[in-house]
Amino acid sequence: MIKKLTKHGNSYALVIERPIMDLLQINEKSALYVTTDGKNLIISPARDKKNEARFESALTEVNKKYGNALKRLS
Repeated sequence: MIKKLTKHGNSYALVIERPIMDLLQINEKSALYVTTDGKNLIISPARDKKNEARFESALTEVNKKYGNALKRLS
């Protein structure tokens, strides 16, 4: 999908259509995390800190338990 920026006061805005918002499960009040890798603009829903901590904990546990097997598979 190719998008163009829209003038919004002294700034420019990127309009996100409803189907994309529905797909990402975000709404007009959702916090978005905007980053770049130097060539691309990356916009993603901001993670809930509680869920992020649970994910990190689970990832650590999986790496402890299956780390060697995962290294051999890669």
